[in-house]
Amino acid sequence: MCSDAFTIYTFLKEKNLLEDAPEFWWPNAGSFEVVIGAILTQNTRWENVEKSLYNLKNHLTLETFITLSEEQLKEKIQPSGFYNQKASRLLALTCNIKKEFKTFENFQKNVTREWLLAQKGIGQESADAILCYGCWRAEMVVDTYTKRLLKRFGCEFPKYEEYKLFLEEGMKYHYEYEALQRVYAEFHAMIVEFESLKKTKKSLFKER
Repeated sequence: MCSDAFTIYTFLKEKNLLEDAPEFWWPNAGSFEVVIGAILTQNTRWENVEKSLYNLKNHLTLETFITLSEEQLKEKIQPSGFYNQKASRLLALTCNIKKEFKTFENFQKNVTREWLLAQKGIGQESADAILCYGCWRAEMVVDTYTKRLLKRFGCEFPKYEEYKLFLEEGMKYHYEYEALQRVYAEFHAMIVEFESLKKTKKSLFKER
């Protein structure tokens, strides 16, 4: 039987999984770096993304990133894998953001999920990560960790949108709209931390 989203959230909350994590969990949340990281993390481990972000340490704003040539970018993001594809898509996205919104601050305020999904290389997970952690929007991120955890609670759905709806609607009954961005970010962060740690802390799930 499928547990409700709030029960799952409460179960994770009791584990203090984010005790040592920075606020909002995603490194430098609320900055253009989130946009870069959301693309770089596709099909690779976060440890590799961190190496690429370190290589890009002087180009982590919209204005500085757009000055990179494609060859320069490929070299810097090599640790993240698929660097030819990711470099091309990142530069195209950056140019479109600059053209459409002028500044990252304006992008944060006015970008829509539909606009992001229309950009090459941005799927639903990447779009929601950018919106939630980069733009402070109330959007729940669904990734492999999320699906894996929900399966443990008897919840499986055929489509991304169904996972997202199940999680978001389940929390809306318990929190005011103004709190939902923080709640969704925390929920996703706890899921990732739990699934990352369960191999070394197998007792966590058994306590449910």
